Amino acid sequence: MRTPLAVTWSVWRALFLREGTARTSGDRFAWFWMLAEPLAFVIVMVAVREMLGRVRLIVGAEWIPWLIVGLTAFFLFREGVLRSMGAIEANRALFAYRQVAPVDPVLVRNVVEGILKTLVLVILIFGASLLGHDILPSNPLGALNAWLAMWLLGMGAGLVVSVAASLVQEIGMVVRMAMLPLLILSGVIIPLQTFPHHIQQYLLYNPLVHGLETLRLAFFHNYKSLSGVDFGYLWYWIIGSIALGLILHLRFAHRLKAQ
Repeated sequence: MRTPLAVTWSVWRALFLREGTARTSGDRFAWFWMLAEPLAFVIVMVAVREMLGRVRLIVGAEWIPWLIVGLTAFFLFREGVLRSMGAIEANRALFAYRQVAPVDPVLVRNVVEGILKTLVLVILIFGASLLGHDILPSNPLGALNAWLAMWLLGMGAGLVVSVAASLVQEIGMVVRMAMLPLLILSGVIIPLQTFPHHIQQYLLYNPLVHGLETLRLAFFHNYKSLSGVDFGYLWYWIIGSIALGLILHLRFAHRLKAQ
């Protein structure tokens, strides 16, 4: 007789193969779009900066590598949140098997997205390096730690919103709408150092700021980060969101299966 851990591992492995196949081969252009989205953002933002004549605004880092690192890390978080919201509904038929809980597809989707976005980052780093940009991390271990933290933050937020959006559909719409303001207010495409000091103090409440700036500090040795960045603050959010998400899944497991 198999142990509960062995059963859970079998469920996760089956879901991983299902999600991985659907994500990479469900659409013939799946891989293209995963690379095209960050590249399109980079091209558009570079074009805008060229027109404004402010290409060298980032202190201690090249503009294009700075943008690539920020965009890919934000997309890692964003996809963890948005794809978690659809995980329960997409796998509802599997809940007929008592071994499959609503939390399982949410966790597995985050693992799949984490692997795919990591591959995208590696490809972009390789491509930018071939073009002569200095994008290799100066502190690889620190970069890996910050990248992992951004992934876990997306997982924690995804666990919470997957329950909330399943119980109240309007929450999903609000979360999707919030992603664009977050893109701007997290310093992904606009350096937060350009904001007035009194506004920066409010922006520091956003945990994404701490993750993105820590990641950039690990990539660019001479980068002048926003004052007040605290990697520990980000981990408080990670632990809190994952704990809250797991509690919500435990509390509403029957309702999520029955809907």
